[in-house]
Amino acid sequence: MRIDFLGLEAFLSIAERGSFQRAAAHLNLSQTAISHRMRKLEEELGLKLFARTTREVTLTRAGIDFLPKAQAALAELEQSFDELKQQGAKRRERLDIACLPVFAVSYLPAILNRFHKFQPGMQVRVFEAPSAAIAELVQSGEVEFGLSVVQTNRWDLETEAIASSPLALACPSRHPLAKKRSLGWGQLRNLPLIRVGSKTAIRPMIDDAMSAARVTLSWQYEVQHVETAVNMAEAGLSFAIVPSIDVALHRGRGLVAVPLRGPILSCTYGLVSRRGIPLSPPAAKLRGLLIEEMKAKGGLHAPDV
Repeated sequence: MRIDFLGLEAFLSIAERGSFQRAAAHLNLSQTAISHRMRKLEEELGLKLFARTTREVTLTRAGIDFLPKAQAALAELEQSFDELKQQGAKRRERLDIACLPVFAVSYLPAILNRFHKFQPGMQVRVFEAPSAAIAELVQSGEVEFGLSVVQTNRWDLETEAIASSPLALACPSRHPLAKKRSLGWGQLRNLPLIRVGSKTAIRPMIDDAMSAARVTLSWQYEVQHVETAVNMAEAGLSFAIVPSIDVALHRGRGLVAVPLRGPILSCTYGLVSRRGIPLSPPAAKLRGLLIEEMKAKGGLHAPDV
């Protein structure tokens, strides 16, 4: 059912002022216009809401019953409208984004410092999360965009590839393997390895490649985040298969990223946003700064497209 909000507004104004003339003046309408609104509302309801004489306007029994309901409905609508306006104002003052933890640590501080010069009053909220979680945050609208591993199976998201990083063996610098120029996957069979969780983008890449090559790896530990695997490898607990950028940007200095070949597997990184939803001006500005920084900083390569 279509609700006649203009008719409701006219009804309440007349009921509260007891006059078509005063109600028309309050709504900045002509008496003809407000009479037309009331006539249309009464025709839709099939009831007379006002009894009119040459001297006065009074509510009918139907009008008396309808008045408190109309007042409550309009008051609730006005409150909801005000709440939405407040939410809109908060959104204009705050920018929410999602980012892989390694980039949040290594890229965002410098980028946000530059961004603050353009938007000094803008509050920025960052969600550090793995790729799968970033995709959900973007799709739900909780964040405007995310920096993540590009996933080709998400039809509801727009992705822009920016850079890529090949998978490598995170190896303690003092270990003999650290001196190797590269390693084949078959050479990892007897190494104790750290496996990353299924919510990371590299887990299915490794599983599929090893299944196709019929190589069985020895997983001694399993963790949910790439950063945890890198730190455990640096501590000498085991070796980790991670994107080389995670080793290059690691805060410690006790690791070497040994390239893996046969096959060479790479992660492609990019910006993820909701399909068909334009970014706000602040989000577009931050996005541009992020692209500049990622392309300028070492450890990443142009994506294979």
